[in-house]
Amino acid sequence: MNINIDTTEKEHEYLIVLDGELDLYTAPELQKVLDPIRQSGSHDITIDLTDVSYMDSTGLGIFVGTLKDLNQHDRELRVTGVSNRILRLFEITGLRDLMHINEASEVE
Repeated sequence: MNINIDTTEKEHEYLIVLDGELDLYTAPELQKVLDPIRQSGSHDITIDLTDVSYMDSTGLGIFVGTLKDLNQHDRELRVTGVSNRILRLFEITGLRDLMHINEASEVE
């Protein structure tokens, strides 16, 4: 199980593009990327899941923690390129109503 993470810093936002599976084994890699951004206190975060083939509850946990931290600092978390399968996870957990989510078909 592997994940590739590409990070681009823009003026007031980080774009994080994931490729692979986001699960118990790969989530710590994403957490290492997100921690310094979350602590910076000045950037919104957009995470592109277009090339994520699988995500489990560990991945969802990272989104919850990131969302909570960003909301405390009036910053936003946006998630783009969400497949129907992963979108269903966001819906079941109620996270879809708490963050900006664009489905894969909306970003093409």
